[in-house]
Amino acid sequence: MKYVIAFLVLSVIIIVHELGHFIVAKASGVTVTEFSLGMGPRLLKFKRKGTMYSIKLFLFGGSCQMLGEDEDNSSDGSFNSKSVWKRMAIVVAGPLFNFILAFVLSVIILGKIGYDPCVVYSVDEGSAAEQAGLEAGDRIVKIDRTKVNFYGDYSLWLAENEGEVMHITYVRDGARHETTLIPEYVDEDVYQMGVLMDRDNPVISSVSKDSPAESAGIKSGDKILSINGTAVSVTDEVSPLVNASGDSELTLVVERDGSEVTIKITPNKVHQAYYNIGMVMSAAREKLSPAGTISYSFKNVGYWIKAVFKSFKLLFTGKVSANDVSGPVGIVSAIGNVVTESKSDGVLYVILNLINWSVMISANLGVMNLLPIPALDGGRLVFLIIEAIRRKPVPREKEGMVHFIGIVLLMVLMVVIMANDIRKLF
Repeated sequence: MKYVIAFLVLSVIIIVHELGHFIVAKASGVTVTEFSLGMGPRLLKFKRKGTMYSIKLFLFGGSCQMLGEDEDNSSDGSFNSKSVWKRMAIVVAGPLFNFILAFVLSVIILGKIGYDPCVVYSVDEGSAAEQAGLEAGDRIVKIDRTKVNFYGDYSLWLAENEGEVMHITYVRDGARHETTLIPEYVDEDVYQMGVLMDRDNPVISSVSKDSPAESAGIKSGDKILSINGTAVSVTDEVSPLVNASGDSELTLVVERDGSEVTIKITPNKVHQAYYNIGMVMSAAREKLSPAGTISYSFKNVGYWIKAVFKSFKLLFTGKVSANDVSGPVGIVSAIGNVVTESKSDGVLYVILNLINWSVMISANLGVMNLLPIPALDGGRLVFLIIEAIRRKPVPREKEGMVHFIGIVLLMVLMVVIMANDIRKLF
């Protein structure tokens, strides 16, 4: 069931994209030959005002097919018969609708549960953060030239600039202060259970294969309540407690399906070199006024757009492995895990988590389609820009060949990514 929900979520996001093309195409006088929901053989269909509307066997995604879109056809009502500016608008409409969807969903989730500011929860004694004068309750609003609206802005900066000196602007008791934080380079043995956890609370999102956690019977969706008798309330408290125990056996109390379960586990020792800041960030969210909700919804969409480009940079610089890249299979699996992990907290929590994921995916889809890659909206837009500059179109056969090569390369890439996604599932 969870994978059905995941497919439907991803499908709706794709349909909204195609709906953007459809609405602007119709408004521009372009004949839409077919607007379909799903892929494969048609199950249901009807025709209205020259457009066939259909529902296909596999309810995943959809398509908007326009007259003359991929052929040398300039007849009345065809895509190519319209001005270059109208065609640009049609092409851009798909990604634009993804951004609009991300904004609307952001309004819903931020209006309901608020946003996650970058607030210091605790500072380790003797750490770089303590030496910089930071204290619990300080709100970080800027790092160097990067404005910090959300905790995610802070995380992105750390991922991109690991080990670099941080020029921090923070707010304490309503007053702005500035300080410089020099991360401490640590080369030591650390202890790990082999789990990944949510940022907001210490809920296990995944368990690594052949890890101590798997051997101990820890499951995805378990929420850590305490470690060796010390209560745990935020995710960042887990690692220090695990490291403090060394290679000794830990006693974990987790919440599973509404009941408390005690688990014995001995972590693995792993040698790591990393930069330590020495502060734990709060996972608490803050409510927003209606005006604040609108403002931060725009900022939230902007954050996810920025995150896509930052992720590309991390990938190309080797700070993120290609194995971390996910395609449709990986996304569906991740959404399915969200459903599993959230269901113990109730239907509302499941819906809110799905909305949050939808914001991210929709913004990602919008950005990806605007990239100047042949066969994607961005690739088509490049040819239209060239046409606007030259005042005549690029020969259709040449454009078609470029898009064909692009499709082939994208298909090869998708096969590789899907194979990697499937491998990670087993």
